Amino acid sequence: MNLKDFKKAGHWPTLLAAFLYFDISFMAWVALGPLIIYITAGMNLPVEDKFTLVAIPVLAGALLRVPLGTIADHIGSKRTGVIAQVLVILATAWVLFFGLGSPAAIAIFGLTLGIAGASFAVALPQASRWYPPHYQGVVMGIAGAGNMGVVLDTLFAPWLAETYGWQSVFGVLLVPMIAILAFYIFAAKDAPDARKPVSWGAYKALLGDADSRWFMFFYFITFGGFVGLANALPLYFTVHYHLSGVAAGLLVAFIVACGSGFRPVGGYIADRVGGIRTLSVLFAVVAACYFAIATLPAGPAGPADGFGLTGLPAVAWTAVLLFSVGVLALGMGNGAVFQLLPQRFRREIGIMTGLVGCAGGVGGFFLAKTLGVAKGMTGSFASGFIFFGVLALLGFAGLALVKARWRTTWGAVSGARI
Repeated sequence: MNLKDFKKAGHWPTLLAAFLYFDISFMAWVALGPLIIYITAGMNLPVEDKFTLVAIPVLAGALLRVPLGTIADHIGSKRTGVIAQVLVILATAWVLFFGLGSPAAIAIFGLTLGIAGASFAVALPQASRWYPPHYQGVVMGIAGAGNMGVVLDTLFAPWLAETYGWQSVFGVLLVPMIAILAFYIFAAKDAPDARKPVSWGAYKALLGDADSRWFMFFYFITFGGFVGLANALPLYFTVHYHLSGVAAGLLVAFIVACGSGFRPVGGYIADRVGGIRTLSVLFAVVAACYFAIATLPAGPAGPADGFGLTGLPAVAWTAVLLFSVGVLALGMGNGAVFQLLPQRFRREIGIMTGLVGCAGGVGGFFLAKTLGVAKGMTGSFASGFIFFGVLALLGFAGLALVKARWRTTWGAVSGARI
């Protein structure tokens, strides 16, 4: 890729602003994951209820993506992005000063954080509309790599919570939120092509298209797996391997960095060899990792405050390796899906980003909830991982079913490798 040509092809300040907006929004969206053990301390909640609470922002973000995408089509991505950021900042400030005293309060705050998760339906189309087809994989990968915000959450939030109290985490979070809002207002611009407000009938029509449903299913697996694990793994490591909150956060930060950092790589490879081929290989890798993780036993009982990294049992390090490979494949899969999506739905990219993003968020909620239910019903997480391994294999089979038709119809005239 020629960097000079890429820079001339679109509007890099908007691409950067979209990346930062998605990054800080993703950071807020998944903040409950690494903090739930601190927020619920003393509430005497069963582990499955804790998994439900960390899954609520994911579901809310999924359900809000379509409405937020529709609003962006009517009033513009920039205005929508500003309004959404202001609302999340206000909710975060409220929690900083007044706390979260009950599961109901946590759930309500989780619903509000869904607005941050819905930023996906604003930031990605805003960046995409500036660039031609042969750069879509890289552009959507860069904008979507904002999901690395979860790395910072899991890396610093537990330490801050243990050192200064969990409410301090939201005070620290407010600083970059406000700074990025200011930069976004200054740098982001809507693409010059005229917006076409979308009716609900248009959503209904696209839902009737078999290709849109395939894309939603593929993203249910890739993004759902990524965000579901990002939310669930801090709790999983503290429950299954008896880690301290800080140690769990450090390990999950490393795991999630593998996925968020390689999303643009997935888009780049898909631009080079085709999204279908790339995604097929990645689905196979994800399935293998899920199945292998399902066979791992729980770790030995640890000290009262949990294992640190130096005392971590060998089986936990094996889990870290498998999760890292699996999440890396999921992150690259996100980039590959969004290399294909603009080729098939170039004119409907705003609608489809909302629909596909909604499906991905629902997948994240479903994964976190499934792991909690599996643990509560069977005493083990294994059945939850087996279920999602089967879904990845179904994704692999689905690509085999559609690849010939896609490559000989819209793929043949797309101007990109399919």
